[in-house]
Amino acid sequence: MRLGGRLAAAIEVLEDIGRRHRPVADALKDWGLSHRFAGGGDRAAIGNIVYDALRRKRSAGWLLGEDTPRAIGFGALLLEWGQTAQSLNDALDGDKFAPPLLTAPELEAIAERRLADAPDAVRADIPDWCAPLFEKTFGATWADEGAALATRPPLDIRVNTLQANRDKVLAELTGTGAKPAAIAPQGIRIPPIDGDGRHPNVQAEPAFQKGWFEVQDEGSQVAAALSGAEAGMQVLDYCAGAGGKTLALSAAMDNRGQIFAHDAEKARLAPIFDRIRRSGNRNVQVVTKPAELAPLGNHMDIVLVDAPCTGSGTWRRRPDAKWRLTQRQLDARKSEQSAILEATKAYVKSGGLLVYITCSVFDEENGEQVAAFRHRNSGFVPVDHRALWDSRFPGHAAAARIGPAGDVSLSPALSGTDGFYFCALRRSA
Repeated sequence: MRLGGRLAAAIEVLEDIGRRHRPVADALKDWGLSHRFAGGGDRAAIGNIVYDALRRKRSAGWLLGEDTPRAIGFGALLLEWGQTAQSLNDALDGDKFAPPLLTAPELEAIAERRLADAPDAVRADIPDWCAPLFEKTFGATWADEGAALATRPPLDIRVNTLQANRDKVLAELTGTGAKPAAIAPQGIRIPPIDGDGRHPNVQAEPAFQKGWFEVQDEGSQVAAALSGAEAGMQVLDYCAGAGGKTLALSAAMDNRGQIFAHDAEKARLAPIFDRIRRSGNRNVQVVTKPAELAPLGNHMDIVLVDAPCTGSGTWRRRPDAKWRLTQRQLDARKSEQSAILEATKAYVKSGGLLVYITCSVFDEENGEQVAAFRHRNSGFVPVDHRALWDSRFPGHAAAARIGPAGDVSLSPALSGTDGFYFCALRRSA
């Protein structure tokens, strides 16, 4: 397929997403199934246009004067693919599968508008109702932080030290562009792709099948490392999901001690069993029933709560989610977070840690949630997060935002990671 056919297909997928309010991955999968003539390169390019259009929906729409699927599809190519209005019309001219060429009003809008002059929420590529949330969290730099969340993400890998080391994995990934991660000591990063490129399928590598590494954002790796799990500890990963942080904690503990992996939704835990077998993690017990959790009360050195949240910190990877998010959903997540914190405090032993993590950048889900919990529970006190950060990641003081109340925040603009929040509370009584 030529660029015109790929753009037309991307517009079709964007129309489907808008009409049926469905996740982008589902819409792309269905398009591929109904257009089997499209090769892997075509599907990758179409997916890139769709994802770019959703990441840059506000700025792409502003550039062309409207936010229709057509406008944001064209806008994505202008903003992310190095195209100009002239080069696009030249590429599409004479292609019977291409959408109509840019119109005179569209060409005029593109010529007259500069993104630097756009409203802040447009430059940030976020819904208007989220702008106060970003400003509250980031202050004067909030539009830049939003814009960073609208960029293409890298592919991050965590080396499984139970099976390999970073040099060994890097040697296996020669030719992929893989380099050591900037912060996480066991992290590897493959840079964001350009244009119609695609990341290598690292999960097809023999090294992955042998359990040498897992795909995990560097921010998630950092949060796991900050929790301080060590050999011999008793740890409860209360919202374990597919087990990414569980496996990271297990490796940090060198398979000694115990990790109890729990999730209220059993289906979320399903992938963890294969991951445990492949990675050689032997100190993980998966627990799902309340009766299995009861004996853990007041016995855990660390209780890790990777809380359900809006996922606003992951919008680089899931850009469709930011356009579906509502205030009602945010309120529901906040209610869940509060209930989970209250439920998990009972498992922390005296002197132990309650570690609260989200992949959100909203203070309502982060600092405010911790402050409300501490108001209800005076026996939980934040550790010295600056000292904790400097001890774990010396030389990277500028890569994290350390809050005055004692917490750590990561973001694409500041840290080069997804957006993450971390707070460790020590139980004093």
